[in-house]
Amino acid sequence: MTRQTVLLLFGGESSEHDVSISSARNVYAAMDGDKYNVLICYIDRHGKWWLLPRWTDELSEHGGSQLLAAPGTKSFMTIPGNNIIHPDVILPILHGKNGEDGTVQGLASLLHIPIVGCDTTASAVCMDKILTKQILEANGIKTAAYVVHRRGSVLPKYDEVVEQLGDMLFVKPSRSGSSVGVTKVHNKSEFMPAIHKALEHDDRVLIERAVSGRELETAVMGNPPRHTVSGIGEIVVGAEFYDYDDKYSAHSTSQVLTNVDLDPAVAEAIRGISAKAYEVLGCKGLARVDYLLEGKVPYLLEVNTLPGFTNISMYPKLWRAAGMHYPELIEALIDSAAK
Repeated sequence: MTRQTVLLLFGGESSEHDVSISSARNVYAAMDGDKYNVLICYIDRHGKWWLLPRWTDELSEHGGSQLLAAPGTKSFMTIPGNNIIHPDVILPILHGKNGEDGTVQGLASLLHIPIVGCDTTASAVCMDKILTKQILEANGIKTAAYVVHRRGSVLPKYDEVVEQLGDMLFVKPSRSGSSVGVTKVHNKSEFMPAIHKALEHDDRVLIERAVSGRELETAVMGNPPRHTVSGIGEIVVGAEFYDYDDKYSAHSTSQVLTNVDLDPAVAEAIRGISAKAYEVLGCKGLARVDYLLEGKVPYLLEVNTLPGFTNISMYPKLWRAAGMHYPELIEALIDSAAK
Protein backbone atom coordinates (compact mmCIF):
# COMPACT_ATOMS: atom_id res chain seq x y z
CA MET A 1 0.00 0.00 0.00
CA THR A 2 1.31 3.43 -0.99
CA ARG A 3 1.37 5.77 1.98
CA GLN A 4 -0.05 9.28 1.68
CA THR A 5 2.39 12.04 2.53
CA VAL A 6 0.76 14.39 5.03
CA LEU A 7 2.30 17.69 6.10
CA LEU A 8 1.27 18.28 9.73
CA LEU A 9 1.33 22.01 10.57
CA PHE A 10 1.30 23.27 14.16
CA GLY A 11 2.51 26.10 16.40
CA GLY A 12 2.03 29.44 14.68
CA GLU A 13 2.13 33.13 15.51
CA SER A 14 -1.14 33.42 17.41
CA SER A 15 -1.76 33.60 21.15
CA GLU A 16 -2.94 29.97 20.85
CA HIS A 17 0.53 28.67 19.93
CA ASP A 18 0.78 26.34 22.93
CA VAL A 19 -2.75 24.99 22.45
CA SER A 20 -1.81 24.12 18.86
CA ILE A 21 1.21 22.15 20.05
CA SER A 22 -0.94 20.17 22.51
CA SER A 23 -3.48 19.42 19.79
CA ALA A 24 -0.82 18.39 17.26
CA ARG A 25 0.86 16.06 19.74
CA ASN A 26 -2.38 14.07 20.02
CA VAL A 27 -3.04 14.08 16.29
CA TYR A 28 0.48 12.92 15.46
CA ALA A 29 0.26 10.09 18.00
CA ALA A 30 -3.02 8.93 16.45
CA MET A 31 -1.82 8.82 12.84
CA ASP A 32 -1.26 5.35 11.39
CA GLY A 33 2.32 5.05 10.18
CA ASP A 34 1.31 2.28 7.77
CA LYS A 35 -1.08 4.65 5.99
CA TYR A 36 0.68 8.01 6.31
CA ASN A 37 4.15 9.36 5.83
CA VAL A 38 3.85 12.25 8.28
CA LEU A 39 6.06 15.30 7.71
CA ILE A 40 6.22 17.35 10.90
CA CYS A 41 6.22 21.11 10.33
CA TYR A 42 6.57 23.42 13.32
CA ILE A 43 5.72 27.10 12.76
CA ASP A 44 7.57 29.20 15.33
CA ARG A 45 6.27 32.35 17.00
CA HIS A 46 7.91 34.49 14.30
CA GLY A 47 6.12 32.64 11.51
CA LYS A 48 9.07 30.59 10.20
CA TRP A 49 8.25 27.05 9.05
CA TRP A 50 10.59 24.24 10.19
CA LEU A 51 10.59 20.66 8.92
CA LEU A 52 11.48 18.52 11.94
CA PRO A 53 13.39 15.23 11.69
CA ARG A 54 11.15 13.77 14.43
CA TRP A 55 8.56 14.81 16.98
CA THR A 56 10.07 16.62 19.95
CA ASP A 57 8.64 18.46 22.93
CA GLU A 58 11.85 20.53 23.12
CA LEU A 59 10.90 22.80 20.26
CA SER A 60 13.42 25.49 21.14
CA GLU A 61 16.07 22.92 20.09
CA HIS A 62 14.20 21.22 17.25
CA GLY A 63 17.11 20.91 14.80
CA GLY A 64 14.88 21.25 11.76
CA SER A 65 15.43 22.70 8.31
CA GLN A 66 13.52 25.79 7.23
CA LEU A 67 10.68 25.04 4.84
CA LEU A 68 9.86 27.37 1.93
CA ALA A 69 6.73 27.17 -0.22
CA ALA A 70 6.93 26.94 -4.01
CA PRO A 71 3.52 28.13 -5.29
CA GLY A 72 2.08 26.30 -8.28
CA THR A 73 4.43 23.31 -7.93
CA LYS A 74 2.66 21.26 -5.22
CA SER A 75 5.92 21.36 -3.30
CA PHE A 76 8.16 22.90 -0.65
CA MET A 77 11.95 23.26 -0.51
CA THR A 78 14.18 22.87 2.52
CA ILE A 79 16.99 25.23 3.49
CA PRO A 80 19.73 24.13 3.82
CA GLY A 81 19.81 21.13 1.51
CA ASN A 82 17.41 22.28 -1.20
CA ASN A 83 15.44 19.08 -0.79
CA ILE A 84 12.02 19.06 -2.46
CA ILE A 85 9.01 17.58 -0.67
CA HIS A 86 5.62 16.90 -2.23
CA PRO A 87 2.82 16.52 0.36
CA ASP A 88 -0.38 14.89 -0.83
CA VAL A 89 -2.38 16.70 1.85
CA ILE A 90 -1.76 19.49 4.37
CA LEU A 91 -3.18 18.89 7.84
CA PRO A 92 -3.25 22.21 9.75
CA ILE A 93 -3.56 21.88 13.52
CA LEU A 94 -3.44 25.62 13.97
CA HIS A 95 -5.59 28.05 15.91
CA GLY A 96 -6.13 31.79 15.66
CA LYS A 97 -4.24 34.32 13.53
CA ASN A 98 -2.45 32.96 10.44
CA GLY A 99 -3.88 29.53 11.11
CA GLU A 100 -7.65 29.32 10.93
CA ASP A 101 -8.32 32.74 9.40
CA GLY A 102 -7.85 31.75 5.75
CA THR A 103 -4.15 32.58 5.40
CA VAL A 104 -2.76 29.03 5.45
CA GLN A 105 -5.76 27.87 3.43
CA GLY A 106 -4.95 30.48 0.77
CA LEU A 107 -1.33 29.34 0.66
CA ALA A 108 -2.45 25.74 0.15
CA SER A 109 -4.60 26.89 -2.75
CA LEU A 110 -1.63 28.67 -4.34
CA LEU A 111 0.48 25.56 -3.85
CA HIS A 112 -2.27 23.38 -5.41
CA ILE A 113 -2.18 21.03 -2.40
CA PRO A 114 -5.43 19.84 -0.73
CA ILE A 115 -5.81 21.02 2.87
CA VAL A 116 -7.93 19.52 5.62
CA GLY A 117 -10.84 21.75 6.62
CA CYS A 118 -12.51 24.84 5.29
CA ASP A 119 -11.27 26.86 2.33
CA THR A 120 -9.97 30.44 2.44
CA THR A 121 -13.37 32.13 2.32
CA ALA A 122 -15.16 30.05 4.95
CA SER A 123 -12.15 30.16 7.27
CA ALA A 124 -11.95 33.96 7.07
CA VAL A 125 -15.71 34.38 7.53
CA CYS A 126 -15.96 32.08 10.56
CA MET A 127 -12.93 33.71 12.20
CA ASP A 128 -14.81 37.02 12.09
CA LYS A 129 -17.54 36.88 14.74
CA ILE A 130 -19.36 39.94 13.40
CA LEU A 131 -19.46 38.74 9.79
CA THR A 132 -20.52 35.27 10.96
CA LYS A 133 -23.44 36.74 12.93
CA GLN A 134 -24.56 38.80 9.94
CA ILE A 135 -24.61 35.76 7.63
CA LEU A 136 -26.33 33.54 10.18
CA GLU A 137 -29.03 36.09 10.93
CA ALA A 138 -29.63 36.63 7.21
CA ASN A 139 -30.38 32.89 7.06
CA GLY A 140 -32.78 32.88 10.00
CA ILE A 141 -30.34 31.52 12.61
CA LYS A 142 -30.65 33.18 16.00
CA THR A 143 -27.60 34.79 17.65
CA ALA A 144 -27.31 37.06 20.69
CA ALA A 145 -28.15 40.75 20.15
CA TYR A 146 -25.07 42.93 19.65
CA VAL A 147 -23.53 46.24 18.64
CA VAL A 148 -20.16 46.87 16.99
CA HIS A 149 -17.39 49.34 17.80
CA ARG A 150 -14.63 50.06 15.29
CA ARG A 151 -11.25 51.49 16.27
CA GLY A 152 -11.15 55.24 15.65
CA SER A 153 -14.90 55.76 15.86
CA VAL A 154 -16.71 57.42 18.76
CA LEU A 155 -16.64 55.16 21.81
CA PRO A 156 -20.05 53.72 22.69
CA LYS A 157 -21.84 55.03 25.75
CA TYR A 158 -22.38 52.40 28.41
CA ASP A 159 -25.90 53.54 29.35
CA GLU A 160 -27.06 53.46 25.73
CA VAL A 161 -25.59 50.00 25.17
CA VAL A 162 -27.22 48.66 28.34
CA GLU A 163 -30.58 50.10 27.29
CA GLN A 164 -30.29 48.22 24.00
CA LEU A 165 -28.70 44.95 25.14
CA GLY A 166 -29.25 44.60 28.88
CA ASP A 167 -27.02 45.12 31.88
CA MET A 168 -24.81 42.03 31.44
CA LEU A 169 -22.49 42.14 28.43
CA PHE A 170 -19.68 40.31 26.72
CA VAL A 171 -17.04 42.40 24.96
CA LYS A 172 -14.94 40.48 22.39
CA PRO A 173 -12.44 41.08 19.61
CA SER A 174 -14.21 40.24 16.37
CA ARG A 175 -11.34 37.96 15.31
CA SER A 176 -9.74 35.84 18.03
CA GLY A 177 -10.07 32.35 19.45
CA SER A 178 -9.98 30.50 22.78
CA SER A 179 -11.71 33.48 24.45
CA VAL A 180 -8.54 35.59 24.11
CA GLY A 181 -9.35 39.26 24.75
CA VAL A 182 -12.90 38.49 25.94
CA THR A 183 -14.36 40.20 29.04
CA LYS A 184 -17.65 39.74 30.83
CA VAL A 185 -18.86 43.22 31.81
CA HIS A 186 -21.02 43.63 34.91
CA ASN A 187 -20.98 47.42 35.37
CA LYS A 188 -19.93 50.75 33.91
CA SER A 189 -16.44 50.73 35.44
CA GLU A 190 -15.58 47.51 33.56
CA PHE A 191 -16.92 48.64 30.17
CA MET A 192 -14.15 50.86 28.75
CA PRO A 193 -11.28 48.65 29.99
CA ALA A 194 -13.00 45.71 28.27
CA ILE A 195 -13.21 47.60 24.98
CA HIS A 196 -9.53 48.61 25.16
CA LYS A 197 -8.57 45.01 25.97
CA ALA A 198 -10.48 43.74 22.93
CA LEU A 199 -8.85 46.40 20.72
CA GLU A 200 -5.46 44.93 21.60
CA HIS A 201 -6.43 41.95 19.45
CA ASP A 202 -8.53 43.41 16.62
CA ASP A 203 -9.74 46.67 15.07
CA ARG A 204 -13.41 45.78 15.59
CA VAL A 205 -15.10 44.95 18.86
CA LEU A 206 -18.26 42.91 19.32
CA ILE A 207 -20.41 44.03 22.27
CA GLU A 208 -22.94 41.29 22.88
CA ARG A 209 -25.83 40.57 25.21
CA ALA A 210 -24.72 38.00 27.78
CA VAL A 211 -27.07 35.08 27.21
CA SER A 212 -27.61 33.23 30.48
CA GLY A 213 -27.80 29.51 29.84
CA ARG A 214 -26.11 26.19 29.20
CA GLU A 215 -23.05 26.10 26.96
CA LEU A 216 -23.53 23.39 24.33
CA GLU A 217 -21.39 22.26 21.41
CA THR A 218 -21.73 20.07 18.34
CA ALA A 219 -19.12 18.63 15.99
CA VAL A 220 -19.66 18.65 12.22
CA MET A 221 -17.66 16.70 9.65
CA GLY A 222 -17.72 16.20 5.89
CA ASN A 223 -18.39 18.15 2.73
CA PRO A 224 -21.93 19.48 2.09
CA PRO A 225 -24.41 18.18 1.26
CA ARG A 226 -22.95 15.00 2.78
CA HIS A 227 -21.94 16.43 6.14
CA THR A 228 -22.70 14.83 9.49
CA VAL A 229 -23.50 16.36 12.88
CA SER A 230 -22.49 14.63 16.10
CA GLY A 231 -24.45 14.41 19.30
CA ILE A 232 -24.42 17.37 21.68
CA GLY A 233 -21.83 18.08 24.34
CA GLU A 234 -21.94 20.48 27.25
CA ILE A 235 -19.31 22.62 28.93
CA VAL A 236 -19.84 22.96 32.67
CA VAL A 237 -17.68 25.98 33.43
CA GLY A 238 -15.54 26.26 36.52
CA ALA A 239 -15.11 30.04 36.25
CA GLU A 240 -17.64 32.79 35.60
CA PHE A 241 -17.39 32.00 31.89
CA TYR A 242 -15.36 29.64 29.75
CA ASP A 243 -12.28 31.84 29.38
CA TYR A 244 -8.75 30.83 28.30
CA ASP A 245 -7.65 29.75 31.78
CA ASP A 246 -10.83 27.78 32.42
CA LYS A 247 -10.25 25.95 29.13
CA TYR A 248 -6.56 25.14 29.43
CA SER A 249 -5.23 25.75 32.94
CA ALA A 250 -4.06 22.71 34.88
CA HIS A 251 -6.13 24.01 37.80
CA SER A 252 -9.36 24.36 35.81
CA THR A 253 -12.46 22.80 37.35
CA SER A 254 -14.54 22.94 34.16
CA GLN A 255 -16.03 19.73 32.78
CA VAL A 256 -16.54 18.55 29.20
CA LEU A 257 -19.59 16.29 28.99
CA THR A 258 -20.74 14.22 26.01
CA ASN A 259 -23.71 12.52 27.68
CA VAL A 260 -26.11 15.46 27.98
CA ASP A 261 -29.63 15.45 29.42
CA LEU A 262 -31.54 17.55 26.91
CA ASP A 263 -35.10 17.76 25.61
CA PRO A 264 -35.07 15.60 22.42
CA ALA A 265 -36.84 18.29 20.39
CA VAL A 266 -34.29 20.91 21.48
CA ALA A 267 -31.41 18.56 20.72
CA GLU A 268 -32.76 17.83 17.25
CA ALA A 269 -33.26 21.55 16.60
CA ILE A 270 -29.66 22.31 17.60
CA ARG A 271 -28.28 19.58 15.35
CA GLY A 272 -30.38 20.93 12.48
CA ILE A 273 -29.12 24.47 13.06
CA SER A 274 -25.52 23.19 13.08
CA ALA A 275 -26.01 21.45 9.74
CA LYS A 276 -27.56 24.57 8.22
CA ALA A 277 -24.97 26.98 9.64
CA TYR A 278 -22.13 24.78 8.37
CA GLU A 279 -23.59 24.88 4.88
CA VAL A 280 -24.54 28.57 4.63
CA LEU A 281 -21.10 29.62 5.93
CA GLY A 282 -19.43 27.52 3.23
CA CYS A 283 -17.72 25.11 5.64
CA LYS A 284 -16.27 21.74 4.68
CA GLY A 285 -14.05 19.17 6.32
CA LEU A 286 -14.76 19.98 9.95
CA ALA A 287 -16.07 22.58 12.38
CA ARG A 288 -17.35 22.85 15.92
CA VAL A 289 -20.57 24.82 16.39
CA ASP A 290 -21.12 26.39 19.83
CA TYR A 291 -24.35 27.51 21.50
CA LEU A 292 -25.80 29.09 24.59
CA LEU A 293 -29.16 27.58 25.47
CA GLU A 294 -31.49 30.03 27.28
CA GLY A 295 -34.54 28.06 28.40
CA LYS A 296 -35.33 26.14 25.21
CA VAL A 297 -33.94 28.78 22.83
CA PRO A 298 -30.49 28.05 21.34
CA TYR A 299 -28.35 31.06 20.40
CA LEU A 300 -25.50 30.19 18.06
CA LEU A 301 -22.32 31.55 19.63
CA GLU A 302 -19.61 30.79 17.05
CA VAL A 303 -18.37 28.35 14.43
CA ASN A 304 -14.80 27.16 14.97
CA THR A 305 -13.28 25.81 11.75
CA LEU A 306 -10.14 24.35 13.38
CA PRO A 307 -11.29 23.12 16.79
CA GLY A 308 -8.86 21.86 19.39
CA PHE A 309 -7.60 18.30 19.63
CA THR A 310 -6.16 18.54 23.14
CA ASN A 311 -6.96 16.01 25.85
CA ILE A 312 -9.97 18.08 26.95
CA SER A 313 -11.20 19.18 23.52
CA MET A 314 -14.86 18.65 22.71
CA TYR A 315 -14.55 17.91 18.98
CA PRO A 316 -12.76 14.52 19.24
CA LYS A 317 -14.69 13.65 22.39
CA LEU A 318 -18.03 14.01 20.60
CA TRP A 319 -16.95 11.74 17.75
CA ARG A 320 -15.54 9.23 20.25
CA ALA A 321 -18.94 9.21 21.95
CA ALA A 322 -20.43 8.41 18.52
CA GLY A 323 -18.12 5.38 18.23
CA MET A 324 -15.35 6.93 16.09
CA HIS A 325 -11.89 6.43 17.57
CA TYR A 326 -9.15 9.03 17.19
CA PRO A 327 -7.26 7.32 14.30
CA GLU A 328 -10.53 6.84 12.38
CA LEU A 329 -11.40 10.50 12.89
CA ILE A 330 -8.07 11.73 11.55
CA GLU A 331 -8.35 9.36 8.57
CA ALA A 332 -11.86 10.63 7.78
CA LEU A 333 -10.69 14.24 7.87
CA ILE A 334 -7.75 13.55 5.56
CA ASP A 335 -10.01 11.63 3.17
CA SER A 336 -12.49 14.52 3.03
CA ALA A 337 -9.67 16.87 1.98
CA ALA A 338 -8.37 14.48 -0.65
CA LYS A 339 -11.85 14.24 -2.15
